[in-house]
Amino acid sequence: MTELDSSRLPPYAAESVRPVVVKGVRGSATRELVFANDRPLVLLAGPCALESRAHAIETSEAIAEICAPRKIDWIYKTSFDKANRTSLSSQRGLGIERALEVFAALREKGFLTMTDVHEAWHCERVASVVDVLQIPAFLCRQTDLLWAAGATGKVVNVKKGQFLAPQDMAYVAEKVERGGAGGVLLCERGTSFGYNRLVVDMTGLWEMARTGHPVVMDATHAVQRPGGGEGVSSGNRACIESLVRAASAVGVAGLFLEVHGDPDAAPSDGSNMLHIKDLGRVLDVAIELDKVAKKSL
Repeated sequence: MTELDSSRLPPYAAESVRPVVVKGVRGSATRELVFANDRPLVLLAGPCALESRAHAIETSEAIAEICAPRKIDWIYKTSFDKANRTSLSSQRGLGIERALEVFAALREKGFLTMTDVHEAWHCERVASVVDVLQIPAFLCRQTDLLWAAGATGKVVNVKKGQFLAPQDMAYVAEKVERGGAGGVLLCERGTSFGYNRLVVDMTGLWEMARTGHPVVMDATHAVQRPGGGEGVSSGNRACIESLVRAASAVGVAGLFLEVHGDPDAAPSDGSNMLHIKDLGRVLDVAIELDKVAKKSL
């Protein structure tokens, strides 16, 4: 992929943000992709919850088909345990043992993967088959978890807590880096605005970039309405593309989009997931805006 002319970029993107390289070993080959605010954006995409091996393979192959002609680098994201659910009756997921088998199968097919970790002991085990670890927003200040994720040597994507100021993510990133992480990504996913509502402050993308870490925009969880249903969270899927456009126009290192072939039937976060049939169209707009933001046109 052609590198962009960093000398023509805003100072916060060109001079301060350190690139993060994700390396995935596949047999005798090594795959690499780069997150940086002055390079073409990377996509993090997949269903909210890991449902089955068959569903994971089907969805990952569908994303691959969409990304290939657009020449966009991507990582398959899904969660093996949905620990931060509204209600005790909510589905949690496959659990770690079955999930590790699925992630190993995805690795055999050549896909890079990312999943959430909720407890420190998860980190080393998950890192054996997953390329990027993710810290959920509610857990972004849990020092032991951050340190353990970093200690795996993997790249770690940290969701900014809905309660946290963008500039305070510098302290979060420091914990992960001191643990030994291969790199830190900071992810915006909205800020609490009263009950059952999130808002996205686009200046926060700039503030987080000033910490020196590549910034990812989660445009799907940002339209969530936490606890907005009866014992579940709801969301407004129709607003996803607007946030994608806005963040891409600012200039980010990556886009996080939860996608599903039938969101309304998904076990988790269906109302704020993008239908996979719409992914290509949304990416087409994002890619063009990304080029404008990064002065490559």
